[in-house]
Amino acid sequence: MSGKPGGVFHLRDGCVVAVESPGAPGAEARLLRSGRVSGEQWAELLREAGGTRWPEAGLIAHGYAGAAQLRVVCMMAMQDAVFAVVAGDVEACDPLDPAFEPYAPVALGEAPGRLLQDAARKLAAIAALPRTVRPDRERPVPAAVPDGIRERLPPPQKELLAHADGRRTARDIAFATGLGAYTVTVGVARMLGEGLLELPGEPGSAGVTVRDLPTGALRQRPTGAPPALDPEVFSALSSAVAAGGFAAPRPLADPAPDREGTVPALPRREPGAHAPSLPRREPGASGIAETLADETAGANWKGLFRLRHRIWSPDSGT
Repeated sequence: MSGKPGGVFHLRDGCVVAVESPGAPGAEARLLRSGRVSGEQWAELLREAGGTRWPEAGLIAHGYAGAAQLRVVCMMAMQDAVFAVVAGDVEACDPLDPAFEPYAPVALGEAPGRLLQDAARKLAAIAALPRTVRPDRERPVPAAVPDGIRERLPPPQKELLAHADGRRTARDIAFATGLGAYTVTVGVARMLGEGLLELPGEPGSAGVTVRDLPTGALRQRPTGAPPALDPEVFSALSSAVAAGGFAAPRPLADPAPDREGTVPALPRREPGAHAPSLPRREPGASGIAETLADETAGANWKGLFRLRHRIWSPDSGT
């Protein structure tokens, strides 16, 4: 697939078994940049495998990764490469030389339609964010974030802040950290929306508002302060009342003024005083027992229920 960034699709029996693209880190970059395998260890694995491009047997034999972990890494690298190709510009499609072996292929291939649907879903998710970012276009820089907020950021966001220097795109940060191109693109878009990152030369970038992160303890509301109501909740309740979903409460009648023209104050309960207890219903007031009672036997429905649920046994004789 020629284009920007373009890529190579390897198919076997109609299924995609590997995708390589300069727009997303492959399985090798994911293992090395994540720190799972060091550069010296990787070079030793290549020497032991006799120059094999993907030393899967050596990784498993030395305990650097398990077979299931390698399958997951290869599948994630393939899906991320498809996203990078679809997110870029595709110019043409040409057949590949069959002698060109795939790098880090998966044992069971993936249907091409499913891979394209997954890439389209990721593109739609990025487009739905408040700030849309292309993997190979925007070059963010850290915003003026207070040190207190910066210290409370999660490790992934701290890592993105450390690599965002105004020269690297989301694709470059992905290769530097070993993360997926899609993961870094989403992270950069969200941090731009939260004011943690900004784009140099963007209008209004100097006035970015930084969203304060929630602290561990909750602050108590002062005594006597009116309860705060979320505007969204208020709007939803208003719409429900207007649509007839809820019955609007009847307004309370205003107290009649006295002869001096002043309105008498309503009685208030002193703090700590117990509220008056509600009246209790007298037994038999509902009339259910009388209605369901057997007039001929003179027994109520509770007794009939107990009789029907007794278990007869020869030992007890009942």
